[in-house]
Amino acid sequence: MSVEISEAVLNYSLVSLVAMGVIVLGFLAKLIYDCSKLARNINKTTNIVNNELKPTLDEVNKALKSFNNIVQNTSDGVGNVKLGLENVLTKTKIFSGNLMNGFLKGFIAIYNLIGKKK
Repeated sequence: MSVEISEAVLNYSLVSLVAMGVIVLGFLAKLIYDCSKLARNINKTTNIVNNELKPTLDEVNKALKSFNNIVQNTSDGVGNVKLGLENVLTKTKIFSGNLMNGFLKGFIAIYNLIGKKK
């Protein structure tokens, strides 16, 4: 009886092992199918992002170039205004120096005239 039981247990174990193997193979097939589907979806998504992102990046690049030109033009304009103000201040300083010089000379001349009359 011991041999018959051993054969029965062995047959039962073999059938169980085959059943588990079939189940595992089924899960592996489903896993491989899902991974393949995921890879296709990732590929499609990458293509969509690539096609949509390129024009957007081109627009951003154009906008940044325009902004850079505006900043450069503004910088040039500010430089011109600064140069103009420096010229005005220099001429005003020279004019006020000459005016003060003339005022002092006139004051000394009048003082000398008044001082001689006494």
